[in-house]
Amino acid sequence: MELLVATNNPGKEREFRALLAELPVRLRFPAELGLQVEVAEDGPTYADNARLKAQAYARALGGEMVVLADDSGLEVDALGGAPGVRSARYALGSDADRLTQLLRHMEGVPPERRTARFRCVIAIVAPGGRVHMAEGICEGVIATGPAGSGGFGYDPVFYIPELGCTMAELPAEVKNQISHRARAVQAALPLLRRLSLIANR
Repeated sequence: MELLVATNNPGKEREFRALLAELPVRLRFPAELGLQVEVAEDGPTYADNARLKAQAYARALGGEMVVLADDSGLEVDALGGAPGVRSARYALGSDADRLTQLLRHMEGVPPERRTARFRCVIAIVAPGGRVHMAEGICEGVIATGPAGSGGFGYDPVFYIPELGCTMAELPAEVKNQISHRARAVQAALPLLRRLSLIANR
């Protein structure tokens, strides 16, 4: 079975390759297939955006391949759940610009009110067009400054109290056990295994 992971984000690609390594499938990514699919990720929820993306890529492939897409974001309680589904568009520019914006908005917020979570929703389009969803959440707090050089996005300011470090300070193999994306993939694995068994019969 071939499985298209619908992302052009290098950080996500690295993580999905590791998270899906145990599946008896051939992972494919849009760039290697020459796929250029424009999807307006402007839905009100992560689930909407993940579904839109997975369905758009499935249509581009003529429904001949299982497609997996995700949408994820950071939800900060002191900011009313922002940046949420707008995490990738929270500020113009780079990841560093978005971190700067977030920390500016969190200035003066006391430690007990800095709670936050990463949330990831995965959509899988199976042959025939049926859509399956899975979700993963990782709880933490927003640090007062960035730390660590691993990961991507908001990882340098997402502090995990139980581990005593930010997501960006974790070794990749640990992040890929506890992250929101890891938990969403874990929830999706039973379905992906069933689909691979059907395809390999």
